[in-house]
Amino acid sequence: MAPATLPKDSGTIAAPPAADDLRERILVSLRDQGFKFNEQGLLGPVPGNDKDLVRKLHAVAKSAATERSREGLERHEDRLIKFFADGSEIDPAHIKPVLREVTPGSEEELLFRYARLHWSIPVSAGYGRRLRFVVLDESNGKLMGLFGLGDPVFAIGPRDRWIGWNREMQRERLRHVMDAFVVGAVPPYSRLLVGKLIAMLLVSDEVRRAFKKKYAMSGSLITERSFDGKLALVTTTSALGRSSVYNRVRFDGKPVLESVGYTLGSGEFHFANGLYADIRRYAEEHLEPTAKHERWGEGWRSRREVVRQTLRHLELNPDILYHGVKREVFVAPVATNTQKFLRGNHCSLRYTRRPAKMLFEAFRERWLLPRASRDDSYLRDHREELRLWPPRGEGND
Repeated sequence: MAPATLPKDSGTIAAPPAADDLRERILVSLRDQGFKFNEQGLLGPVPGNDKDLVRKLHAVAKSAATERSREGLERHEDRLIKFFADGSEIDPAHIKPVLREVTPGSEEELLFRYARLHWSIPVSAGYGRRLRFVVLDESNGKLMGLFGLGDPVFAIGPRDRWIGWNREMQRERLRHVMDAFVVGAVPPYSRLLVGKLIAMLLVSDEVRRAFKKKYAMSGSLITERSFDGKLALVTTTSALGRSSVYNRVRFDGKPVLESVGYTLGSGEFHFANGLYADIRRYAEEHLEPTAKHERWGEGWRSRREVVRQTLRHLELNPDILYHGVKREVFVAPVATNTQKFLRGNHCSLRYTRRPAKMLFEAFRERWLLPRASRDDSYLRDHREELRLWPPRGEGND
């Protein structure tokens, strides 16, 4: 079957020799990951509910991400893995979560970087503005989970339809929105449904205050407008199709996260297996950057745009960015009038009190203690099973 190739133009200048090699490597890589081309030469769709297949598609990129992190993290693994609990070290009745913001150069930053490598799919490092948090169990000093917030993409259909804003208000108020690029619990706490607690903390008072402290009075580099630092909405997407963790997470009788639809199944994760660096170098050498502004210089709008333009130059159909892996989109309003504020109907946000301690108490009674009483599988987890690299002196024959 023919690959995803654009029709040639008789006036097209022949690609440099390096292009043929890169083009072939891209096609081979996609096939090795399990992607197939359909009759139009595009990637075939992925069944939406087949989570094992989605994990398989991500496996190569996940392995590549782990290998890229080896140089910076392997020498710290003996120390960092001690932050993970053995099941026997957890007493559900005495768990005491503490929310800690990650600061650059700290031990928590190393732990955050290391822990996110344990996700079932590769995790982004976040874009633009960033807030990162780890959640520790004060009763034993072990890591329970983590989450990170970054700048949202400009347009995502399910979110934008839920808000109902026009393009002008979207440009004006998107800065009041953050996207959670990683959210979840680590073993053994994940077996105790702690992922639901981590999701609840997205809308905590502590998070919106940290956001305001970091970004209030900052200005946009392009528009030079000042910012009041008010967080109105957090969005996130499921890792593997429909989410069993985010659904039905409630506090004070109201849903914390609301499912608003699914993504179209596009992105560049299937180029994150070591190919992206070569694609980027090729683009920098042969292509004109698509994003230019006198205030912030020249460059590319996003990783996706780098891949898209390189595919075009290599005479590959850029629609192979549509991999078919659809992710469920969730919105977590931080205020009672989030939608009206983001549409420009209200000038201020009406926050409700949601301190982390109160969120944990609700989680403890609703999920933690009932799960612990009927499922003791967490007791059989051991931290050494989570090692990413062999201990020093082993596996080097």
